[in-house]
Amino acid sequence: MQGDLSKRLYSAEQVRALDSQIINSFSISGITLMERAARFAFDSLLERWPSVKKLIVFCGGGNNGGDGYLIAALAAQKQLTVKLIAVSSPSTLNADALTAFTIAGSAGLTAEPFSEDCINSVRQDDVVDDVVIVDAMLGTGINKPVEGDYALAIKLINEHPSPTLAVDIPSGLSSDTGRPLTTAIEADLTCTFIGKKLGQMTGLGRSFIGELKFNTLGAPSEAYETVSSAAYALSMSDLISEINTRPKHAHKGFYGHTLLIGGNTGYAGAIALAAQACARMGAGLTSVATHPSHANTVLTHCPEVMTKAVKHGNQLSELLSAASVIVIGPGLGRDAWSEQMLYHAILADKPMILDADALNILSIKSDWLTKRTAPTLMTPHPGEAARLLGSDTALVESDRLKSVRLLSERYDASVVLKGSGTLIQKHRGATALCPYGNPGMASGGMGDVLSGILGGLWAQSEWSQSYATDLGVCLHAKAADIAMRKSGERGMLASDLIPIARQLLNRKETN
Repeated sequence: MQGDLSKRLYSAEQVRALDSQIINSFSISGITLMERAARFAFDSLLERWPSVKKLIVFCGGGNNGGDGYLIAALAAQKQLTVKLIAVSSPSTLNADALTAFTIAGSAGLTAEPFSEDCINSVRQDDVVDDVVIVDAMLGTGINKPVEGDYALAIKLINEHPSPTLAVDIPSGLSSDTGRPLTTAIEADLTCTFIGKKLGQMTGLGRSFIGELKFNTLGAPSEAYETVSSAAYALSMSDLISEINTRPKHAHKGFYGHTLLIGGNTGYAGAIALAAQACARMGAGLTSVATHPSHANTVLTHCPEVMTKAVKHGNQLSELLSAASVIVIGPGLGRDAWSEQMLYHAILADKPMILDADALNILSIKSDWLTKRTAPTLMTPHPGEAARLLGSDTALVESDRLKSVRLLSERYDASVVLKGSGTLIQKHRGATALCPYGNPGMASGGMGDVLSGILGGLWAQSEWSQSYATDLGVCLHAKAADIAMRKSGERGMLASDLIPIARQLLNRKETN
């Protein structure tokens, strides 16, 4: 059950509801949960840093601080040296946190008040692995800018050479959005409890949590039945396990026909990448409609693809009629030719994947989509999402969940909001998160390959479009992780991902 629960991603409010349900309906006391959290965090700390000799534990004034006091007590019982620092006066503690403070005192520990000098009193020549800092200052409930001693403590901890364990969530990080509230702890390890928080998995949050470990603290599975989650994390292994072997009598007619439209003057590479990715995902037929100046280039790049030079949107009719699914956007551009291609493609009312400049055109021509009845998938990066919403990139990134849901509602479509912790908003449905991907993907052509992968999978009627979207996003990101492991982040090319994604799709080993 814990494996299933680890895929659910919650907001701070939802986690509070879970806490209340566990305590009030299942008679597990708050101090018992706190003791279990402290034990899990301390054991995880020892596993990660087995040579640790000294802990510096920063405690706040709430239950997160209570976790810290209990961790300090466990460390003292283990005969580690403990420096216990109260960022908020212990006189403000109540209930379970006060009990935890008393337990730390019984273990022979005295909490010293926070000051700028308290952390600097630790010898700067300590071996980094011998000292671990524990951040137990601010929990999931914070929703305003971090100020005063907490802001100073975060600054000092981030500047210190020792590694940091964050308890539940790095202090200062929004558990809902992954946005630092002016400043946040840059943890090496985060131990989170009861439910994973969405903000740990998307946006800037992934840059602050380090390694993430999760424990339900023994909460009964029934406690989770009445509290919904904000989103759920996808699993590559689960997705791949649903793929069946093709029947022996299969032929290309079984697996659909994808039409890709794009490649305006100067952008042949984008449509060529998308077409190759599409064909490698197993689409029965792959066709490309491109600007006349690039037809030969695309054909040379991938001779298995049927390529047609198109001067005007009226020439798309036969191709659109034959297609099972349309992908439009890679290298499309934003001129009159581009608008003709998009307008005629939309009129065909076939299942459609919209990317890149198709999205930029629609940010101005949004009424074009209103008469569509066929499934639509939009795949914006944050900048494109901002244009579609009439907003700005920073605002989109400040609350990625809100942004992807608003896009889906406004355009009556499924939406893949790309970026760190890509979010997939199902049309009038749930929100999924892709836990894969890395900074090596910050290079040109990555989105073109993704749109091709999605187009190739959508064409195959053996699975639903929702499943194909989840699978395609995860194949793309997981392939990038494998490419990083093989050759590093820098210099990763979009084309590097295509053969790896094919291997993953076919359950072949990738090293």
